[in-house]
Amino acid sequence: MSVQTPNGFTLDTSGKRIVVDPVTRIEGHMRVEVNVDSQNVIRNAVSTGTMWRGIEVILKNRDPRDAWAFTERICGVCTGTHALTSVRAVEDALGIKIPENANSIRNMMQLALQVHDHVVHFYHLHALDWVDVISALSADPKATSALAQSISPWPLSSPGYFKDLQSRLKKFVESGQLGPFKNGYWGSAAYKLPPEANLMAVAHYMEALDFQKEIVKVHTIFGGKNPHPNWLVGGVPCPINVDGVGGVGALNMERLNYVAEIIARIIQFNDEVYVPDIAAIGSFYKDWLYGGGISSQNVLAYGDIPERANDYSPENLALPRGAIINGKLTEIHDVDLRDPQQIQEFVTHSWYKYPDETQGLHPWDGVTEPHYELGPNTKGDKLAIDSLDEGGKYSWIKSPRWKGHAMELGPLSRWTVGYAQGKAEFKEPVDKFLRDLGLPFEALFSTIGRTAARALESQWAGYKMRHFYEKLIATIKAGDSSTANVEKWDPKTWPDEVKGVGFSEAPRGALGHWVKIKAGKIDNYQAVVPTTWNGSPRDPKGNIGAFEASLMNTPMVNPEQPLEILRTIHSFDPCLACSTHVMSEDGQEMANIRVR
Repeated sequence: MSVQTPNGFTLDTSGKRIVVDPVTRIEGHMRVEVNVDSQNVIRNAVSTGTMWRGIEVILKNRDPRDAWAFTERICGVCTGTHALTSVRAVEDALGIKIPENANSIRNMMQLALQVHDHVVHFYHLHALDWVDVISALSADPKATSALAQSISPWPLSSPGYFKDLQSRLKKFVESGQLGPFKNGYWGSAAYKLPPEANLMAVAHYMEALDFQKEIVKVHTIFGGKNPHPNWLVGGVPCPINVDGVGGVGALNMERLNYVAEIIARIIQFNDEVYVPDIAAIGSFYKDWLYGGGISSQNVLAYGDIPERANDYSPENLALPRGAIINGKLTEIHDVDLRDPQQIQEFVTHSWYKYPDETQGLHPWDGVTEPHYELGPNTKGDKLAIDSLDEGGKYSWIKSPRWKGHAMELGPLSRWTVGYAQGKAEFKEPVDKFLRDLGLPFEALFSTIGRTAARALESQWAGYKMRHFYEKLIATIKAGDSSTANVEKWDPKTWPDEVKGVGFSEAPRGALGHWVKIKAGKIDNYQAVVPTTWNGSPRDPKGNIGAFEASLMNTPMVNPEQPLEILRTIHSFDPCLACSTHVMSEDGQEMANIRVR
């Protein structure tokens, strides 16, 4: 049976059903089902979040100054970004202003997260969708060295280096203990890289695994630890004492100089490894321009990285804010997170209850009431689903919509908005990437384009970190060492009833937290995360979300080895952990859910 969706996709459920569960490499609790036709082309796609988060229930009646510590535990991958968004929401509600130094430090922590997440995402969560590890065993180390030196001045590129790594990889494979390389579809005809490119990429996989732990030391210096660094309503928790020699949490020159060293290494790694790798790998997949979905039609960004403290206007944000709908790149729509008509969440196909499920709710009025029921045409039962019925409820993810439109969020969306605004810092890198690969502008809206945007953003973020580091040092030299404003710390100074919204651009896309505070306690809290938007099920009108749309019309080499599905879904860097947390007050297990 064929159905036309309002957002322009023809869904056909008559073909063979393929189930991938879970879609994950290290993190991500989700399930994808597709129908393929006789030519193995995807004609229907169903994306499912398989566990419930429940953080909104946990936060009810708690002190809003503590909310960041709970929301930060939503995810251990994008660690810190939920905390930043939470403190911004509470500060917005209570009218709290932060010092300039706090703004610079917060920006560096957020940018460090962007770099860390993008590097880990590509090399450890996504690269193996493009790179055949076993093929690397047949590579010529000399030819690999020549390839590496032709694209970058990165020093780890000698024939001996690649020969040694190949020998270690061979022993690893022969041992049978493949660890993260287990269960790959090695040898699939969907892989396009020659052995030498595969060996180079595996080497950089190993190097990135070692380097990623250095990046997050920025969080330990400014926030005391990682994952889950400390944050503070009113600023940051780290005092500045440049003349000090130690002290827990204090910033002295030794610590600040160390941050400068990390930033320099970040810039070098992005410039000489990450971005060149994306271009090199992309050059072998120039004909695989699938996975665009709604990325060329409907994209959304809230903006982030304020230049000056306490100013969240679009003009003050380094990452752009705006919405593009119906593919009109010449028309950038303003985004107002307070407008109840702009952002609404629907639960028609989600495992939740609303008073009226034909209507959406703005997050300030959001309801989080779980209701697990399967559609009548589901095959299997609640504990062992064989095939879902997308005509009913089929996901723990709600369906957020912007003015009724399904939207894509993430680095590609941010860079599309920045490009459409004509900003050179976004436009020129995109044009260069496409020009170097000989690709048309339309190729940006594909799985390759989504992957490239993340690498370009990591490179951009490294240089922005250096900018805010220099700004912090200049402010300190000018005699300002303040990092927190505690004038409104006492709840007695708060109005009886207030509400606020905080936003950021998490690595995976626009993130918003909405809070209502009554009598000094949280009355309602709603977090709408990027993967909620991208991984959303259908809405009441039948519009499909970004994940589902991205898989449509993708040809598969072998549906029994669904590499193409993983390749495109992983390009979003899905973070289903942001939808998976529930616990009792004493920390005991409340339920054991089996999904197969």
